[in-house]
Amino acid sequence: MTTVDHPALANESGRTFGSYFARSDAGRVPGVVVLHDMFGLNDPIRAVADRYAQRGYAALVPNLFWRSAHPEPMSYDAAQHPAAWERLNAVDLGQVAKDIGVAADWLRAQPGSTGKVGAIGFCGGGRWAYLAAARCNIDAAASLYGLGVSQHLGELGHVKCPLQLHYGLKDEHIPKAEVDAVSRGVQGRAGVRVFTYPDGRHSFANPVRPGYDPAITALAYERIDAMFAAM
Repeated sequence: MTTVDHPALANESGRTFGSYFARSDAGRVPGVVVLHDMFGLNDPIRAVADRYAQRGYAALVPNLFWRSAHPEPMSYDAAQHPAAWERLNAVDLGQVAKDIGVAADWLRAQPGSTGKVGAIGFCGGGRWAYLAAARCNIDAAASLYGLGVSQHLGELGHVKCPLQLHYGLKDEHIPKAEVDAVSRGVQGRAGVRVFTYPDGRHSFANPVRPGYDPAITALAYERIDAMFAAM
């Protein structure tokens, strides 16, 4: 496995669109864009990229807060939560989708790429994964405990790739009404699946968060890995 911290995807107004890149040393491989949560490009999200690199992918985590006043990772300490929420809510979703498109194109242009690129996102990044499926011409997408996906159901007609949406039903930040709205909205859409986990809390796939559940995480990744393998 080869890793490179902070390859620059773009530069603008003195700011650098940085990232983390981890690649399998196998020959031609598909790509995965890993979309971080509201705390940014930190060690747990790098570990997701490493996981996919170890499984035969080229995985890229773009820093989608690079345009923000505070582009660096924030800690999970409770005192940082208000600032993290403020930063997440301030991002321009249209610009984020364009930046994800830049990241996907960067992966496709790498030597040894098969040209296929999936996306996986967590929390705020879960919403971005849905937007990637609708706007970025990717080949598969997975959203884990994505915030506010129901606000974008009007874009479902633009989703042409397989899409999975994973929710815990004990999520502290996503009410069941949101899960139900998404489930109704995607009902009957070929290739779009909603998976729910009765005991799942928010951040169930993040091993450093209180809601982490290894059994739920394993099942979710089994489903996502099968989807990515079919790209």
